[in-house]
Amino acid sequence: MSKRGYHHGNLRQALVEAALDLIAEKGPTGFTMAEAAKSASVSAAAPYRHFAGREDLIAEVAAQGYDVFADVLEFAYNGGQPSPLAAFEAVGRAYLAFARKYPGHYMAMFESGISPRQTPALAQASTRANAVLSTAADALSQRIPADRRPPAAMFSAHISAMSHGIVELYTRGKPGTRSPFTPEELLEAGIGIYLRGLGLISGD
Repeated sequence: MSKRGYHHGNLRQALVEAALDLIAEKGPTGFTMAEAAKSASVSAAAPYRHFAGREDLIAEVAAQGYDVFADVLEFAYNGGQPSPLAAFEAVGRAYLAFARKYPGHYMAMFESGISPRQTPALAQASTRANAVLSTAADALSQRIPADRRPPAAMFSAHISAMSHGIVELYTRGKPGTRSPFTPEELLEAGIGIYLRGLGLISGD
């Protein structure tokens, strides 16, 4: 665990950084507010100036994570260029890249049990990230006749579930989770099967 500590006058962010380390090391339910305070080099009472409790702290970690996640997805989507299919696949790869690079944020967002509506900041950030996924799904599904087209929210939820499953099983390098294929290969194959089932790409 890195000992960033509280040295620059921003206690709130120092606690977020401490929580990120603790979440990555112990999981989102494996640490206490006292441990976060100790890691930030402040008294056990100090965190309560900014957070009501651990859930409130984790919600802030998740909100900051969703902001980064949305930025990563928007960059990958690139306005749907060079094509809806290429952009959609880029978004899927970006999902895996985010989980790999920001494990503490990812766990706070998806594994803490914190509702995306826990705080206004978290709700706003998660809505922005989900909007990128829905936009990518909607743009790609325009080729399907309207009466057979799945709702964009359902389409993006299917891909998110597939991506999350691959992250959980194969992206973190836990013992026993090795696969003869990379997470990116698994996701690409899974997306391909899904899109073929919808008639969006050929069966070749």
